[in-house]
Amino acid sequence: MGLTGYFELQWKCLVVVALRLLFLVPAGVPARSGDSYLKDNITVRQGDSAVLKCNVDNKVSRVAWLNRTTILFTGNEKWSLDPRVVLLNTAVTEYSIKIINVNLYDEGPYVCSILTNKKPESTKVHLIVQVPARIVNISADVSVNEGSNVSLMCLAIGRPEPSIFWKFRSSKGDGKGNRIITEGEYVEMTGITKDMSGSYDCITSNDISPPDVRTVQVTVNYPPVISRARSTGTAVGQKGVLWCEASAVPLADFQWYKGERRLFNGLNRVKIENKGKQSMLTFFNVSEEDYGNYTCVAMNTLGITNASIILYGPGAIHDVNNAALSPTSSFLLLTLVLTLSFISKF
Repeated sequence: MGLTGYFELQWKCLVVVALRLLFLVPAGVPARSGDSYLKDNITVRQGDSAVLKCNVDNKVSRVAWLNRTTILFTGNEKWSLDPRVVLLNTAVTEYSIKIINVNLYDEGPYVCSILTNKKPESTKVHLIVQVPARIVNISADVSVNEGSNVSLMCLAIGRPEPSIFWKFRSSKGDGKGNRIITEGEYVEMTGITKDMSGSYDCITSNDISPPDVRTVQVTVNYPPVISRARSTGTAVGQKGVLWCEASAVPLADFQWYKGERRLFNGLNRVKIENKGKQSMLTFFNVSEEDYGNYTCVAMNTLGITNASIILYGPGAIHDVNNAALSPTSSFLLLTLVLTLSFISKF
């Protein structure tokens, strides 16, 4: 440091000391006197601007703005190095500053010190900075088997302290699961079922800005359940279709059998078509030998099930609504073999 810089530093230190003595502002203590008064708190949102006002009159000989022990302005001279702090050109009776793009570090007490008729006065303003609620950490999407325990987490920040609640949206899309299920940072689910599969929205808010929302997708894996299967009556020479529907996660693979003989697509004048949860067995030209009992088998890595479906001709005695959804006694051994062979692939 050169000689000039040394004297400049010493001069600034002397000025600071003189200002504190002039305005009765001891180090670390905001200016106070019997004539001091506390204005209402000024509350602004993070990122907005704050205007701090100080009323003066023509008897004022000295005036300054201070933040804790830091001098921001003395008269029209700026001491703060922060470019966000500016002096406003307001009325003669007002000495105000503006802080642009307020952040949390700006929060705290500000003092406007005035010297009038050799008598010090001060106005204290406390700046409060509010921060919109924001989610900072949330659980990743999860895939579990039915019966497992699941814990979801959602952490948020904000000022004032934000509230957190969870909303469940069922993967069925029927609207019945669209509801608030709990409040707080955590969701604990024991023995989860397939009906609990869906989207879990974490919603946080402190009324400073619109709520912040993030979603965790929970997928519940479960073995196939055949929900629809119907026997069909078709005349000889006509087109006949047998179909069954199975709910499962992951999606079920389908196989068709007549007795214990497996049917394959394109053989024996049949077509097998699988679309999502449904499987269809189509006969393009039904013959007498096609009539009889058929079994639809649905399987995934978690299990296997089957349903018995009948293709019958006109006048046959049947119950169109009574398709068996459980294995027949003659099919139990085949089911066991299929289960073992399918699981061995994984």
